[in-house]
Amino acid sequence: MATILVLHGPNLNLLGTREPEIYGSDTLDDINMRLGTACMEAGHNFDNFQSNSEGELIDRIHLARSAKVDFMLVNFGGYTHTSVALRDAMIASDIPFIEVHLSNLYKREEFRQHSFFSDIAEGCIIGLGAQGYELALDAALRRV
Repeated sequence: MATILVLHGPNLNLLGTREPEIYGSDTLDDINMRLGTACMEAGHNFDNFQSNSEGELIDRIHLARSAKVDFMLVNFGGYTHTSVALRDAMIASDIPFIEVHLSNLYKREEFRQHSFFSDIAEGCIIGLGAQGYELALDAALRRV
C-alpha cells in the first residue's frame, strides 16, 4: 500500500470562486474528494495539504520524506515560477512527483511560462483543469 500526497500552493484554497474562467468551477474540496476516493479504491493511502505559505509547504515536504510518502502530485501555484527553496526541498525529499497546473501556462503571461519544477518532475500535466489532477493520480498509481 503506497501513500500519495497532493500539495496545493497559494490561492488554490479559492478554487471555484477565483477566476473560474481560468481555473474552473471545482473547489479544492471537490478535487481532493475525487482524488481521495480514487486512491482508496485503488488500495492506497491519500493525503493532501494546501498552504499559502512557502515555509509551510517546505515543512510538509520535509515531513513527507520522513513519513516515507511514495509519490506526490504538486501544484505550487505562483510559487512554480519563483521558488528555488521549494525546488530544493523537492529534490531533497527524493520523492517522485508529477507537476499539475489547471491552466495552460503557455497561454498566459510570459513570467508564468517558466517552472522551477518541470525539469525534476516525473511528468507535467498542464491546462486540463481539475481533470489534470485525476490524470496525474492515474499516472502516479501506475508508478507505485
